[in-house]
Amino acid sequence: MSPLDRITAHLDELVAIRRDLHAHPEIGFEETRTSAIVAERLEAWGIEVHRGVGRTGIVGVLTGRGTSSRRIGLRADMDALPIEEATNLPYRSTRPGTMHACGHDGHTAMLLGAAKYLSETRDFDGTAVFIFQPAEEGLGGARAMLADGLFAHFPCDEVYGLHNQPNGRHGQLSIRRGPAMAAADFFDIRIGGRGAHAAQPHRGVDPVVIQAALVQALQAVVSRNTDPVQSAVLSITRVQAGAAYNVIPEEAHLAGTIRTFDDRVRAMVASRLRETCAGLAAAFGAEIAVEIRDVFSVLRNSEAQTEAALAVARELFGPERVEDDPDPKMGSEDFADMLLAVPGAYAWLGAKAGVALHNAAYDFDDSIIPLGAAYLARLVERRAAAGL
Repeated sequence: MSPLDRITAHLDELVAIRRDLHAHPEIGFEETRTSAIVAERLEAWGIEVHRGVGRTGIVGVLTGRGTSSRRIGLRADMDALPIEEATNLPYRSTRPGTMHACGHDGHTAMLLGAAKYLSETRDFDGTAVFIFQPAEEGLGGARAMLADGLFAHFPCDEVYGLHNQPNGRHGQLSIRRGPAMAAADFFDIRIGGRGAHAAQPHRGVDPVVIQAALVQALQAVVSRNTDPVQSAVLSITRVQAGAAYNVIPEEAHLAGTIRTFDDRVRAMVASRLRETCAGLAAAFGAEIAVEIRDVFSVLRNSEAQTEAALAVARELFGPERVEDDPDPKMGSEDFADMLLAVPGAYAWLGAKAGVALHNAAYDFDDSIIPLGAAYLARLVERRAAAGL
């Protein structure tokens, strides 16, 4: 029986797990209930479990029947987002302001499905390492696991992950060689002016006017400083100032993100952002403080592991359901940091058409759980063999 058929036979169990996780979402580094469920399931299937890796992360270790020393890592993320769910699903979030709006509950169910299958069959050489990662959504969960010695204590020769893609072709696996997802920096800009009565603006230094000028000026950092053949995005996502109709506030705040694929472009955008802020501070007689944080690295898929992943996907789903070298994505993923430590590949799995990721009305497509689980399991069966 193929892994896809065998895992599909357990779909009801995996869907029940996924929907339970969906009903009880936990944001980054707070995934205590989720981690406990993952650990309990792994232990019930005879898999060695290690808790608290990267605070709330879980690592499971399973040895196959052969004598190979090769170790293959499989990773899923577990955290939810600070979003108020806007669905009426029977398993909707029971926690106000928290929701699995990116499908990490589904990714966790997929990896559990792969672990269950591999524990039952053990039809592989070498060792499988199941990595359940916390805090993927910009909080540094991968870096926390790495800092805790993830690959020092649980060495892997290769590591693989995947993400659902609700706007993709259903059941299609997409993998891009090389740089596949962008690096991301998050920035905060704090403008210090001088408060005054709104009827007497000449007595103050209006941070709202400076804020508005900055919103406009920063759009030129990409359009007028970046080589048009390079990719870069600068988005302002938070604008905050004031609390009254008749008061010019003392300060204002802007925040946002920078997305790039090239280190030189990344450095240039950050530099021009700081220079623009400094120029406007001088022009308006204000103080502007800038903080830029490296949050995500560029996700780069390794050549050999990408080819191996494509071969497994063609075997399981057929060549017509495999997309080779899709366009890179400006979104970011902290699995990139694991790929800096160990060669591997990250794939996207198409789900039914629906609401986009990070939307309050998003709902994970349960029909792709066995597809993702079978793909991950087959990677272990194919890549853990001795002699590769």
